[in-house]
Amino acid sequence: MLIASFTFAIMGAFAKLSSEYMSSLEVVFFRNIAGVILIGIAIIKKPLLNKGGKPLLLFFRGFMGFIALLAFFYNIAHIPLGDAMTFSKTSPIFTAIFAWIFLSEKLSLKAWGAIGVGFIGILFITQPSMIGFTKYDLLGIFSGVGAALAYTSIRELRNYYDTRAIVLSFMSVGTIGPIVLFILSPYIDEPELDFLFGEFVMPSGIVWFYVLAMGVFATISQLLMTKAYGETKAGIVGAVSYTNIVFSIAVGMMLGDASPDLVTIFGILLIVFAGIMVAKSK
Repeated sequence: MLIASFTFAIMGAFAKLSSEYMSSLEVVFFRNIAGVILIGIAIIKKPLLNKGGKPLLLFFRGFMGFIALLAFFYNIAHIPLGDAMTFSKTSPIFTAIFAWIFLSEKLSLKAWGAIGVGFIGILFITQPSMIGFTKYDLLGIFSGVGAALAYTSIRELRNYYDTRAIVLSFMSVGTIGPIVLFILSPYIDEPELDFLFGEFVMPSGIVWFYVLAMGVFATISQLLMTKAYGETKAGIVGAVSYTNIVFSIAVGMMLGDASPDLVTIFGILLIVFAGIMVAKSK
């Protein structure tokens, strides 16, 4: 999990470099099309074993994962890498809430306390002014909420579908979705929705290296993370996964990001503490 966290930070770095030459929508497209190819090869070698019966929920998982990923990569392009990663790591906090609402999973008093601490951490990171949260704050929070909704749906879907089918639903929507949005982009002029739209620009030269490296490191991270969760308790692995924030801050600073101030660092620590406590209570 430690290596997975590091390779995910490196993936974020290549996504940030790619974003200097293309829209976040295109970065998401290349991130997912690599996954579709890899999962497709795996399915050809070993066909899917599905019980089926939940197509709308399967689509919901893919759609929420896609939109959350769009928000995540947009923030990677526009705010410090460590901050973008921290926002995405709020997903366990929101997952606990959604599992309580939709799956009737019980939450202890300690877990509710941890969730409260997590929300305080979000406020320290966003530091909202009198006019409220910024666009990047809202997208960052949504990257955690969207991922949490996707993760919560997986708990139900795994009773009906092969794991590869669930992953493929996310990758497929994340590949087809950008194509649809590329087609619609010339007809929509809404600057505030620039995270949803963009012009497709064919990569060239060093950009191909950035895109390929992003896909390779994302795949390595996913494989190592999956392996880690299969080896020991999820709470332990989940706690180690928060090292991703430390790696991301360091890598981001190497790319020119400003070092986080004390208030932001305190907020990050609160979110890490909350995430670990939620995992421990489960």
